[in-house]
Order: sequence, then C-alpha cells, then structure tokens
Amino acid sequence: MIRKYKVLFFILFLLLLFSLQLVEAKKEEKTNLAGKIITVDPGHGGRDSGTMYGKIYEKDLNLEISKKLKTVLEEAGATVYMIREDDSDLSSKWDAQKKRGDLYRRILFIQEKKSDLYLSIHINWGNGTGQEVLYHPINEKNKVLAESILREFQQKFHTERVLKKTNLYLYSNTRVPGVLIECGFLSNANDRYLLQKESHQQQLAEAIKKGVITYFSQIE
Repeated sequence: MIRKYKVLFFILFLLLLFSLQLVEAKKEEKTNLAGKIITVDPGHGGRDSGTMYGKIYEKDLNLEISKKLKTVLEEAGATVYMIREDDSDLSSKWDAQKKRGDLYRRILFIQEKKSDLYLSIHINWGNGTGQEVLYHPINEKNKVLAESILREFQQKFHTERVLKKTNLYLYSNTRVPGVLIECGFLSNANDRYLLQKESHQQQLAEAIKKGVITYFSQIE
C-alpha cells in the first residue's frame, strides 16, 4: 500500500512539474516580442488585385494571412500595425501614378509608426511551388530577417525555394528592416488549395512569427 502511495505521489509530482514548465513556456511566448513594433503589409488591395486565378485574388489571401500574423505577433507581445485591414489601397485620386502613390504611402506608414521591422505579405506566380523570402541590401539586417523566416519555412513546409534579392520600389526605398514574403504560388494547384485553407494560413503565420523571434534574438 505504501509503495502505491509513493508511485501515486511521484506521478503527481511529475504532472505538477510539467504543468509549471508549460506555464513558464506560455509566459515566455507572450513576452518574446514585448516592446517591438511591427508593421504588417498585406500586399495589393483595392483596384490592385495582385495575381489571380479565376475569382481567387492575391489581395484577399494576403489580407487573411496578415490578419492571422497580426494575432500571433500580438500574442507574443508585439505592437502590430496593419497597413490595410480591408480591401483598399493607399493611392490618392490626385496621384498621376496610382501604384507608385500607394507604395510611397506604405513606406511613409512604416516610418511613421516607428517600426522595428515590417513584413510584406504576398503570393507568388510562375513555374514553382513553396514559400520564399526576398530582401533588399539597403539595410544589412534585412538579410538576417529573411534568412530567419526562410529557415522556418524550410523546417515547417520543406520548401526548396532559396533566398533572393529584390529591387522593387517598396523594398529599395525603405530603410526600416523588412522583407517580402511570398507565401506560395497561386499558379500551383497544390499551393493554391493550401493557401485558401485557414489552417495553412495559420501555419504560415506561426512560421513567420518564429522567424521574427529568431531574428530579434540574433541582432540583440
């Protein structure tokens, strides 16, 4: 009988220890990004649909992924600003070039929020599959951030895409650290199926969050 009580006591002790470890892990997760300001940029919007397949528009998928990303970043303690939270763009009726005006105001938004970094969410098109991350060397931290996020994509989704540079306007004119994240290929049937699933969108958001946490631990 005594032996049974000892075994029971030992099991209860292990359960208590495990519970305390879970609580500590949760506390740490909620403070990993405390004090960090992150701007999430759901690419395209409004008159600019981005790439499309039938009635599936990149701008809509970008927004859904970005909303989930905002949530998980905030759960980790970050202050998160969204460049858009609906189907709109930042161009003005006075802009001679609507796209350039939209991109210019996105840059201003990132700077005005005093962002520690920005994450530009997009969907790819072409003869490929999987996630990839692009950066501009205007800021040396961009490559560190890109590598951290791509590494998470490789571990989570086994993507074979490699790190790439970009010279696109937004990224070559933003000195705040940030990257262009291509979450998959709308042109690929398997990617297209997954990109529309909430569970996959959530997994993408979690992978990006982990990459961001790793990035801050590296630069600090």
